[in-house]
Amino acid sequence: MRFHDFTMDMIYAFLNQKGGVGKTTLSIHTAAELTRRKRRVLLIDADPQGSALAWSNCRETPDFTVVGMAKSSLHKEIQQLASAYDDVIIDGPPRVTELARSILLAADLVVIPLQPSPMDVWAAAETIDLIREAQLYKPDLRCVLAINRKIANTAIGRDVREVLTELDVPIMKSDIGQRVAFAESAASGGTVARGKAAKEIKKFVDELRRIK
Repeated sequence: MRFHDFTMDMIYAFLNQKGGVGKTTLSIHTAAELTRRKRRVLLIDADPQGSALAWSNCRETPDFTVVGMAKSSLHKEIQQLASAYDDVIIDGPPRVTELARSILLAADLVVIPLQPSPMDVWAAAETIDLIREAQLYKPDLRCVLAINRKIANTAIGRDVREVLTELDVPIMKSDIGQRVAFAESAASGGTVARGKAAKEIKKFVDELRRIK
């Protein structure tokens, strides 16, 4: 992976063709951490289920903007929205659709979250195929794999990284663990602010911002 200037504006898309991999949690926490770093952040909820929007409605004082845009014209409309922000985060849908393809045309970097499980790895492979199709039209589109909800001290948690190397896509070094703190903070429209979960998110965002 190459590295870039920390001031560069970016459009990050969190996408996987399987649901339940933690896309929304990572999208929200990435947006929150970037906001803590004084970045102007827009989170686009492009999942028809609207989980990020529902989370946003629980907040008393919004730290960053969340809008819903689950439509296949997203790549055409995002530029006007993005001009007012430093970074844009897109929380994508859990299946291959025209909406997913539109997200790929809009994004600079696609993050593919997955849990350490065979089904998640298979779904990630399908997502990578979709990205490679998009790269025919957008050669600069980049993607990385992000191990999420990793359970410590398990064989599959240790072995998943070796399995993922077969997909021939960069794997982020900063894994995110399976932690109750994420669910507890989401219930009140918040994000983790301290403890191991917060440290993992900070490391994750540090690494994410260096990818070019």
